[in-house]
Amino acid sequence: MAHVIDEPLLRETSVNHVSGQPSGLNPLPAWKPYQLILFRIAFIFFIAISIPNTGAWYQQLIELNWLKLNYRDLYDIARFGSGINFLGNSIFGSTLLGYANWITTLLVATAGGLVWTAIVYLRRKPRTEYYNAWYWLRVVVRYRAGIGIIGFGFTKLLPVQMPYPSLGILNTNFGDLTAQKIYWLSIGIVPWYQVFAGVVEVAAGTLLFFRKTTTLGAILLLGALGDIVYVNFAYDGGVHVYSSYFVLLAALLLVNDIPKVWKLLVGEQDVTPVNYYPDLSGSWLKYARVGLKSLTLFLFLGVLFYLQLINFLYDPYKQPSVAGVKTLRGNYAVTTFRLNGVTIPYSPLDSVRWQEVTFENWSTLTFRVNKPHPLDLSNGGGDPQRDVNRTFELTGLAGGQRAFHYYADEVNKVLYLEDKFKPVPDRRNRTAGVGGDGGAPADDAAEKAAARETAKQKQDWIPAAARKNIGDEVYKIDPLAYSARRTREYAKAPVGEIRKRFIVKYETTDGSHVILTGEDENKNSLYVVLDRVEKPYALSPSQLQAGKY
Repeated sequence: MAHVIDEPLLRETSVNHVSGQPSGLNPLPAWKPYQLILFRIAFIFFIAISIPNTGAWYQQLIELNWLKLNYRDLYDIARFGSGINFLGNSIFGSTLLGYANWITTLLVATAGGLVWTAIVYLRRKPRTEYYNAWYWLRVVVRYRAGIGIIGFGFTKLLPVQMPYPSLGILNTNFGDLTAQKIYWLSIGIVPWYQVFAGVVEVAAGTLLFFRKTTTLGAILLLGALGDIVYVNFAYDGGVHVYSSYFVLLAALLLVNDIPKVWKLLVGEQDVTPVNYYPDLSGSWLKYARVGLKSLTLFLFLGVLFYLQLINFLYDPYKQPSVAGVKTLRGNYAVTTFRLNGVTIPYSPLDSVRWQEVTFENWSTLTFRVNKPHPLDLSNGGGDPQRDVNRTFELTGLAGGQRAFHYYADEVNKVLYLEDKFKPVPDRRNRTAGVGGDGGAPADDAAEKAAARETAKQKQDWIPAAARKNIGDEVYKIDPLAYSARRTREYAKAPVGEIRKRFIVKYETTDGSHVILTGEDENKNSLYVVLDRVEKPYALSPSQLQAGKY
């Protein structure tokens, strides 16, 4: 049994900032040669991956409209990928190539550390320790990890990262869902578990902001993100590298504690940990430290939480934000389907006839046909402001499920529909062909071809009178959710988007019986009769529904 000592388990020793020696105690022990070399390499490596090193990040920071912030503005400030990258691979990529960034950074850090060591040993009095540098490296790493994981955690604490399944997804056959989609939905259907995960991540990040709770925060971070890393490998979740990034940062913060914990718990020996930190009293650094810490807490615990709350209430980033036509919402059976005047009777094997139709609470129409379509293998993330680009409803779904965003002219009862699937996906998305092949992000040649095709498409496919009735989609959400980011994205003309479009008129009194007439995306005349059906799902409705519809 370990001997109980009267000294506190954690004793902090103040180190004089000038001399680097503890006040009133014995001189600090020198480091062994291999520790000095490892520290130099680690210092270069972790500084390189913890500090933004791209002009785009600083430009984004400078151009922020602080009076009309979107939650994603601060989230992107906290969510950046650094390092020494020769291959153009991002730590946010969905393939293992994202780890190449780590390898190239480590190689450069190793070379730099060895050069650093050679320079030091050419001096008459080579350095024997780096206590102050080690302290400041830990400061950089814990703040980097803290703001990053808090941004991650708020999307779970206010559950929008993994939404409750839409009606179209609930009506999809289980066998038509990818493994990744099944996992995301399994979290989305139990929002309070998602909230719990968010509490853990936000708590970990908050604890990392304070020196005395760094160890507890690093332990929480290591456990929570270690599980996420494994989940991403098991389910091919698409954020393998970014979640591993936080595990790596947490591991560095625990390097000093692991031998002590092993000695106490396994060796059953007395342990009195000693932490070293500079004495900042009486120095301008004391006031700079308090000011920067206060600003960080205000921005990433106060402002970011408020912005995320607004996002949850009015503009959830994976769900469309604009409300759909109220009378049309629900599930429908297709009782009559005519194509070019020919009635096609129901058959589960027919590759043309619509089988099920849903109108979501938001502006999405989905239907299913017995015809395979290309798979969107992304996780539906990113930061799109346009509803047509919010693709969680169709990512990871096979079996002929189609999802169309619509603009509703409720005066003339006309729907203008655009396919939410894009043959050339956004760079962060992956797309597989009909047979499941592919998986590579779109290349520049494909994007240029898409841009040329987009130019050919008429941008005035919605008449001016109808657009007036539809209204400006930018402002069709609660005024609290207006942001400069939303206005800026809607002001840009879509580039590289090849979308299938069609237009239908709808006739209904109360929504129980609906007739759609018009032309489909292939210019075939449509006559579709829909009758609403009530589906008693085994799943309980979500108690934390995002959005205002």
